[in-house]
Amino acid sequence: MPARIRLQRHGKKNQPFYHIVVADGRAPRDGRFIEKLGTYNPLTNPATIILDVDKAVQWLKNGAQPSDTCRRILSYKGALLKRHLQIGVEKGAISQEQADVKFNEWLQAKEAKIAAAKSENESKLRDVKRDRLESEKKFNEAKAAAVAAKRKAAAEAEAAAKAEAAAESAEEAPAAEEAPAAE
Repeated sequence: MPARIRLQRHGKKNQPFYHIVVADGRAPRDGRFIEKLGTYNPLTNPATIILDVDKAVQWLKNGAQPSDTCRRILSYKGALLKRHLQIGVEKGAISQEQADVKFNEWLQAKEAKIAAAKSENESKLRDVKRDRLESEKKFNEAKAAAVAAKRKAAAEAEAAAKAEAAAESAEEAPAAEEAPAAE
C-alpha cells in the first residue's frame, strides 16, 4: 500500500484542528504516521494552512497519494504546481530559474488574493458591527423618548391631582372660616 498524504484530526468536539501527515495507507486515521507536513485549521476565515511545500513536493515525487481534501490543500498552497514545474525541469522543458520565477509569481498573486479576501471579510465585519450599533442607538433613543413621554404624562397627572387637591382645600377653608364666624 503506498504512502498517503492525509489529515489527522485533533482538537475538541466541534472544534477540529488537523495535522497534515504522510502515513501508510493501512494505518488508522489518527494512528501512526511517517512524517508531519503541516497543520490545517478550518475554523478561521479564511482557513489557516501551514505547510512545508518542499517536503510535500518530495513526498508527491516519491509516489505518495493525497486524499481529496489534502489534494485541495496542496493545490491551494502551490505544492502541486511546484511538482508540475519540477517535472518540467527534469524533462528539460524549462530551466530551474524559470520554474522558480513562475512559482514565485503565482505565490505572490495568491497571497494578494488571500489578503484581499481577508480585508473584505474584516470590512464586512466592521460594517455589520457599525449597523448593529446604529440600530441599537436608534432603539435606545426611541425607548428614552417613550420613557420621557411617560414621565411627562405622570408629572402632568400629578400636577393636576395637586391642583385639584389645592382647589378642594381652598373650597373647604372658606367654609371652615365661615362656620366659626357664624357662632
